[in-house]
Amino acid sequence: MYAKSDNFLVNLLPRTDEADGRYTNPDKDSRGAWKGSSFLNPATPQKRPNLCYPIENPNTSTITNPTTNAWRRSKEEFRRLQEDNKLYWGINGTQPVPSIKMFLSEARGLTPINFWAHDYAGNTDEGTSDLANLFDGKLFDNPKPVKLIKRVIEHSCDKNSLILDFFSGSSTTAHGIMQLNSEDNGNRKFIMVQLPEVCDEKSEAYKAGYNIIPDISKERIRRAGEKIKEDNPDTTANLDIGFRVLKVDSSNMADVYYTPDAIEQNMLAKMSDNIKADRSAEDLLFQVLLDWGVDLSLPIEKEMIADQEVFFVDGNALAACFVNTGEITEEFVKELAKCEPLRAVFRDAGYSDSSVKINVEQIFRLISPHTDVKTI
Repeated sequence: MYAKSDNFLVNLLPRTDEADGRYTNPDKDSRGAWKGSSFLNPATPQKRPNLCYPIENPNTSTITNPTTNAWRRSKEEFRRLQEDNKLYWGINGTQPVPSIKMFLSEARGLTPINFWAHDYAGNTDEGTSDLANLFDGKLFDNPKPVKLIKRVIEHSCDKNSLILDFFSGSSTTAHGIMQLNSEDNGNRKFIMVQLPEVCDEKSEAYKAGYNIIPDISKERIRRAGEKIKEDNPDTTANLDIGFRVLKVDSSNMADVYYTPDAIEQNMLAKMSDNIKADRSAEDLLFQVLLDWGVDLSLPIEKEMIADQEVFFVDGNALAACFVNTGEITEEFVKELAKCEPLRAVFRDAGYSDSSVKINVEQIFRLISPHTDVKTI
């Protein structure tokens, strides 16, 4: 287990009718139902001498000293509890050692238990059944049950948490998060990470067309999200089941191995573009999002402005145009500036000539002065 800081606490669980039913009010206390907590400490008097002192029953004046167990509270705390009428001396008031009244009105959530039984957190058979309800055939060995993942999240996260699973397998975690969001109107998000492990050619998954484990994972997230919405139409109208697939790769920028004095005339044409030839506009866009620290899950739309394709991220947070044929003209820049994006980014090779590249910041300064302009 890893935590970013020592501020992490396991969440208390919602109270149940069974737990609340343990509270009664035999002495008709005006503060309502309560249950008794032992005044005896598990430790012996030798181990906790500071919790050893005589106590007196106010009803019988009987004085009792600790013998096999120390007291659970200090002498000062005993006096405070007595003054607050939070000590119970038995139904006729004659017990030598009291119980401490714990009122239902002051009760917190339930403390999680250490042992999770099958009915509480599922089992491997249930995990297999969860997956079989989405796919025909056994596509993944020993998937974890959705119920187990929901319990883990319930214990450790709030409704707006970002949950990372570095060994996602079939993405039971993503399934559990969407299911939990549908049940409590949460807004949890997930990042699933999985190596492109190849499926055995003899496996049901490979025969079904899933060549690598991430293929199973992606399809499970799609199907699980659709099924959750289909099964719960009244509560999932606004449930976000969308996700974005990214792959780790090298930089989009071309490698440069030559010192200036090693460059020859015939190399110049190859060095006119600083971006690798096999990279798409989407590749460049996500590099810019990373460079600027923009959330990779934000919505992205494509629009045509002056016949050029432009990406808009999160409405107007960022506008990007990565044409590479020298088609960025001053007229296009002026039209884009009218959209007043917070940030604008262009590909260096996209400018029609050097004057456009020089003038682009001035154009934005006149039309949309708050826009941050960048060229890659």
